Amino acid sequence: MVKKIGRPSKLNSQKMDEICAQIAQGKSLVGILKRNPSRYPTYTNVMAALRKNEEFRQKYAKAKEEQADYLAEEILEIADDSTRDCYEDDDGEHKVDHEHIARSRLRVDTRKWIAGKLKPKKYGESLKLGNDPDNPFPGVIMYPEKKKEGEA
Repeated sequence: MVKKIGRPSKLNSQKMDEICAQIAQGKSLVGILKRNPSRYPTYTNVMAALRKNEEFRQKYAKAKEEQADYLAEEILEIADDSTRDCYEDDDGEHKVDHEHIARSRLRVDTRKWIAGKLKPKKYGESLKLGNDPDNPFPGVIMYPEKKKEGEA
């Protein structure tokens, strides 16, 4: 038996499953690894494992698809939560918290963008063109071709 050189990997099957489960729950890979660096390997090592390990790559891909669905659900939660949109100042007057509203908009837009990239068929922007075969581009004026002399 040949002894492997170097430190043993922190990335075993159990940790791969943990990482994928957290990704499916909307967490970013970088965030997972940064929150617990003593438990998980570095980003570089996870990327290397994804290149080498087909099973991990498939689990990771599935987790990213599930992440898109999770982010879409979060969008509803963020959009419906108006609890911090207004506050009462020291004088007892109600004020609008524009910074909180802008942050919520950014959170929604970011999740929409990521979900659209992860699952473009379900959450991506779609460009629908008209059904008119003579003018497939609505809003664009189509001029009839000029007939040459002698054509009917």
